[in-house]
Amino acid sequence: MAAESEKSENATEKLTELISSARVVLWDFDGPICRLFAGYSSEDVAEGLVELLKSRGLHGLVTEDERASLDPQILLRAVDHRHPGSDLVAELEERLTKEELRATSTAMPTAYADIVIQTWRARGVRMAVTTNNSPRVARAYLDDRDLTPCFALHIYGRTQDLHHLKPDPHCLDRALRAMGAAPDAALMIGDSPTDFQAARTAGVPFLGYARNERKAKLLTEAGADCVVLSLRPLLEILRH
Repeated sequence: MAAESEKSENATEKLTELISSARVVLWDFDGPICRLFAGYSSEDVAEGLVELLKSRGLHGLVTEDERASLDPQILLRAVDHRHPGSDLVAELEERLTKEELRATSTAMPTAYADIVIQTWRARGVRMAVTTNNSPRVARAYLDDRDLTPCFALHIYGRTQDLHHLKPDPHCLDRALRAMGAAPDAALMIGDSPTDFQAARTAGVPFLGYARNERKAKLLTEAGADCVVLSLRPLLEILRH
C-alpha cells in the first residue's frame, strides 16, 4: 500500500512539474481534445478509400494488412509511400479531409478538455494544435466549441506532403518556430506512440493522454513516463 501511495505521489509530482514548466502547450487533436470519429465510423472511411482505389484498378497499391487495419491514415500513408506527391495521393487526402469534416458534427469532446484549454490559456500559456488530421478539421471543431481564440492561428496539421506526418516532428517544429518557443519550454499532449516519438525527436516534454488502459499501455511501452487516463488532474493542478 505504501509503495502504491509513493508511486501515486511521484506521478502527481511529475505531472505538476510538466504543467508548471510549460509556456507553450502543443495539443494533438483527435484524442486529447475530442474523439473525432465517436459518431462516425473511421472504418467506413477507410473502406471508402479502398473502394476508390478499386475503382481505379489500383487495389494492389495497399497490402492486405494495410486494408485490414481499417485505418484511413495508414492507407493514405501507404499510397503516398508508393506514389509520393501524386495526383492520386492529393485526391485521397482531400477525400479523407472531407470525411473528417463530416465527422466533426458528431465528434465527442474529451472530458475536461475545453475547460483545461480555457484555464491554461487564461493563465497566459499559449496553445497550438499539432495533428495528423487536416487543420481545416481541427479549426472547424474548435470554431464550433468557441475554442479557436485559445489557439489563435496556431493550428498545424496534415498537408499533402504526407512524409511530414507524425512521428516526423514537422508540425511540432512549425508550431515552435511560429510561436518563438524553445522545445524545453513547451509540452506536447498526445495519445499515441507516434505523438511521443515526434515530441522526443523535437526535444519537447511529453504528457500522454489515454482514454483506456490499452492505450495507456501502448504509450508506456513506447517510452512515455507520464500518462493520464483523464484530464481532470490537469485542471486540478491548474486551479490550485
